[in-house]
Amino acid sequence: MTHGDRTRHDRGAGAVEQDVIAARTDAYFNRTRAIVEHFGDRKVTYAIFLRRPVVSAPRLMVDWLHAVAAERGIEIECDVMFPEGTWVGAGEPLAYVTGSFAQLAVLETLVLQRLGPACVAAHNAYQMSMALPHVRFMAMEARHCAGFGMQEQMAYAASVGSHAAQKEGALGFIGSANDATAHYFGTKKGLGTMPHALVGYAGSTLRAAEMFHEVYPDMDLVVLVDYFGREVTDALEVCRHFPDLAATGRLAVRLDTHGGRFLEGLDPQSSYDVLERHTPGSIRRYRSDKELRYLVGTGVSAAAIWRMREALDEAGFAHVRIIASSGFSVEKCLSMADAHAPVDVIGTGSFIPDRWSETYATADIVAYDDVPRVKAGREFLLRHMRNR
Repeated sequence: MTHGDRTRHDRGAGAVEQDVIAARTDAYFNRTRAIVEHFGDRKVTYAIFLRRPVVSAPRLMVDWLHAVAAERGIEIECDVMFPEGTWVGAGEPLAYVTGSFAQLAVLETLVLQRLGPACVAAHNAYQMSMALPHVRFMAMEARHCAGFGMQEQMAYAASVGSHAAQKEGALGFIGSANDATAHYFGTKKGLGTMPHALVGYAGSTLRAAEMFHEVYPDMDLVVLVDYFGREVTDALEVCRHFPDLAATGRLAVRLDTHGGRFLEGLDPQSSYDVLERHTPGSIRRYRSDKELRYLVGTGVSAAAIWRMREALDEAGFAHVRIIASSGFSVEKCLSMADAHAPVDVIGTGSFIPDRWSETYATADIVAYDDVPRVKAGREFLLRHMRNR
């Protein structure tokens, strides 16, 4: 989707129409506009900032402001202080927005919605990518979002954080799980192969793989292997059935083991044994309960990934890749890095901010008719404004 496409999408959805904005903004901003129009409009400059470190992800906000300006035939100047994908410290203004007070007053609520969450999610995606720089990620945010507006914002954010990490050598996010947001990652189609529902429909993991390959013979085959609780057994059965795909790297197994049980053949002690064989340093120092769960607990742990790699290699399937999903947050990625988990791709939507209160952006007017003025306690915004 190009800039023009996004603008048309916003206009088609009514997101830039005056009555829609008035209905969605806070009532006191509508009243402020009426008062300003009654007593006389003034030129104002807003500073917009967050209270925590983030990665700058302003494009959706800027595009929306430009669309509003075009719809109303007005001028809105948006001075972005930190280029997209760069680190921003707590309290540092990400942007200064200048224009008519009467016009801008009613936009504040909707502007903040389009900036704060994206910047925090971009920061999370950057951290994930840098924690596991040799792993490819797939954005799977859609199922966790409250509608397409949030989904688009989160996918955009993942792409921004990923691009920042890629500049530092990480592989980062290679795509999203659906077509609508694929363009943020430079692709036309969403990624992914089969859900658990298809395995249940097929009646066996192997049969689901056969069905998929018959309909999509030119696609790499990624098989979800946890449905029947026989991850290792079913993975090897599929590999033996498709030896050519396995030998040429066109076959992958996806681990999504439920957090209420261990991967086939594992228990607490055998999970420790697996890590002891491959990465003993990761379990010989103090760990929090959460870190231990990521390393040797139920679900898709580091031990589970290592055990699957062992089984594949021992059976002669060294070129079969491992894809993991299930709660891969920044913390879990850091634990996987500590354990040198041999994962090739991670599917995750856990870059979505966990504490939504951290995503709240703030906008303060810092100048009226180019005369600096700001509420007490926010004088630091004036210092930044002088450096524009």
